[in-house]
Amino acid sequence: MNYIVMDLEWNQAADRKTKQENELLFEIIEIGAVKLDENRQIVDTFHELIKPQVHQKMHQITGELIHLRIEQLDSCRCFVEVMQDFLTWCGKDYRFCTWGNLDLIELQRNMEYYQMEPLAYKPLEYYDVQKLFSIAFEDRKSRKSLEYAVDYLEIKKDKMFHRADTDAYYTARIMERIEDETVFAHISFDTFHLPRKRKDEIRVVFDNYEKYISQSFPDKIEAMKNRKVTAMKCFLCNGPTKRKITWFPANSKHYYAVSFCEEHGYLKGKIRMRKSVHDELYVVKTIKLIDEAAVEEIRKKKDQLREIRKEKRRLKNETKADEH
Repeated sequence: MNYIVMDLEWNQAADRKTKQENELLFEIIEIGAVKLDENRQIVDTFHELIKPQVHQKMHQITGELIHLRIEQLDSCRCFVEVMQDFLTWCGKDYRFCTWGNLDLIELQRNMEYYQMEPLAYKPLEYYDVQKLFSIAFEDRKSRKSLEYAVDYLEIKKDKMFHRADTDAYYTARIMERIEDETVFAHISFDTFHLPRKRKDEIRVVFDNYEKYISQSFPDKIEAMKNRKVTAMKCFLCNGPTKRKITWFPANSKHYYAVSFCEEHGYLKGKIRMRKSVHDELYVVKTIKLIDEAAVEEIRKKKDQLREIRKEKRRLKNETKADEH
């Protein structure tokens, strides 16, 4: 398998009227990519500017950031032509790698706008190199800028940042520096297209947690009725667990639960209700090991929320009584 380390630059509406009149908010004007072989060695590069079809004026901030004038794109090819050549260059066996999670979303949004065949009809596996950098070199949670990572790894800065080809190059160099192969077990999933069938739903186990991505649901109530959504099997032994704290809403988007595995201990479940770019509701559930102190924190949170809801109901009832 080859790794396609990709970066995009895009333009947006330069005024409110243009923004309101166009469905495509961010129009790709530059594609840069570096192809790595299975050993993460650079074997080829791709770079091309793109003639805009939607936004004919360069947004001031975009122009200042990438140092391009709209006139420089007049003689370039259109997105569909460039994209077709780019996909041919990628080959058949490859995985995209990007700094952060935005590039794949906007790439597919542009492809959809021009009615091109999708990259996939289900969640797309890719490497978020920004996340891999944090796992390999920092605290696993922070998300730093590309230039920060380049400085941290003391990679020579001989190219200008904020251009697609150079940012792809720097991202590829960072991938080269990750020596711990276990870091690459942390695959990411782009959800521009959600699973359409149950067999396409995502369930993946990492070193210390499990992740599940569902099909779409009409609403939160239907999602929480789904047994697969609320299941709390132990991801380490795939065995049954005993529910200690049932699922409860922490807010309108997040739900929590705690179960106990006889072999591996306490498991925290977290459900996130999310909306796709097509405004479809779906679930991302994670299950991870926790200690007794974390269990008590979750229990306190549930109790506090219960008391808050009780007080709201009491005040509401008092208000109704006063009205009568």
